[in-house]
Formats: sequence, structure tokens, C-alpha cells
Amino acid sequence: MSRAPFDAVLFDCDGVLVDSEPITNEVLRLMLGDLGWVMTPRECLRRFVGVAVADQTDLIEERTGVRITQAWLAEFRRRRSAELARRVAPVDGVTEALRAVVARYGERLACASGADRAKVQLQLDTTGLAPFFGDRVFSGMELARSKPAPDVYLQAADALGVDPRRAAVVEDSPAGVRAGVAAGARVLGYCPGGPASSTPADLLALGAATTFASMRELPALLGAPAPPPAVRPAGP
Repeated sequence: MSRAPFDAVLFDCDGVLVDSEPITNEVLRLMLGDLGWVMTPRECLRRFVGVAVADQTDLIEERTGVRITQAWLAEFRRRRSAELARRVAPVDGVTEALRAVVARYGERLACASGADRAKVQLQLDTTGLAPFFGDRVFSGMELARSKPAPDVYLQAADALGVDPRRAAVVEDSPAGVRAGVAAGARVLGYCPGGPASSTPADLLALGAATTFASMRELPALLGAPAPPPAVRPAGP
């Protein structure tokens, strides 16, 4: 087999591995509404996808007149986690894509999220994706800067012992693409469409090397064998 085009593959979590953004954002939208900032679901997604709520304290105060506290953030995370534990699911096709990527890269892949570790691990455990990553899970919230800063991708690449310039980053948000590009990686932008999705033009303008609309396309972009087609139950 020829050499893989990358030395490692680094995955974002929310919106790339798990379909969590609409769930998290609905909790956030309702709690911000209680503070006086009323938004449509689409507007909340546009403003908050890919960024940490804790980093938006100034913006929230500007729009509501309320300085959110650690207690408010803790309640947000409690409600969010309860909803995610009940409803979160893997992104369509990602389980098959990960099997193909693991067949090509082995343990040279990691999950590098801007979210807090408890949320990331909860989602990976709930969706059955945790075994693909083992202990190779990294949280930008544990670093001095989260996305769009490159720190979490640099940490993940260092832990895997690879030059970040030889890594592929799989991202779906503007903040995440900025982080991957700043790390020097080649960013593959996932744009499945829908209200939580960025457009290909948006991610390409920020430096993504290419975009794709289905996780079934990802293995080929990484030089991995294509996953077998999903088996659908026979009809009655």
C-alpha cells in the first residue's frame, strides 16, 4: 500500500462526529431568551456554532445587560448534557468512515474539540464513537486559548508525534477552520447543508483546502479505502 497522504487525521467533534449543534443551541437559545436576548434557532446557530459559550461573555452582556456567571454556565452545561445524553446521534455515515480511516491510519487519529472534555466524552460514549479515539481526545477548554486559536490542534499533533503541517483536520465551522489553518494543517471542510452547516464558499474563503458534503466522501480524501455501503433493513 502506498504511503498515506497525511501522517495523522484530527477530527473536530460537534457537527463532524456527532449531530449535536441543534440540541446544544436550543438549550442556549432558551436560556439566553430568559435573559432577554430573543433569537430564532437559525440566528443562534449562526452566532454560536463552533465557539465556546464561555468565550462569549462580553457579547452576551452587550445584548442582555447581564454578565453571565460561572453558576449560569454550570446550569447551561447541566441542561445541555442532559439533552445530549438523551438525543445526540452520530453524524450520518461517520461510523463507517471512521472504520475506513482507522484501517488506513491505525491510532494516528484524534478528536480535538473546542468544547469542554465532559461534553466531548459524553457525546463519544453515547454515540459509540469513543473506541475509535481511546485516550486521544483533546479539549480546547483546557488550554489558554480555544478555537479559533490553533492550540488544541497543535496539542493533538504533538501528542501523536506528528508535524501539524502533515496532518489533516476535519472541520465544519468557521472558527474550527481558522484553528486548523493557523496550526498549519490541511483542512477538509464538512458542509452537509442544513441550518447548522457552513457553506463551502465560507470555509474555502477561510483557508479550507477542499469541502465535502457527505462522510462517505471522507475516506477517499484521506487516501483510505471507501467504506462499504450501509446495509438497509429489507422492507416488509
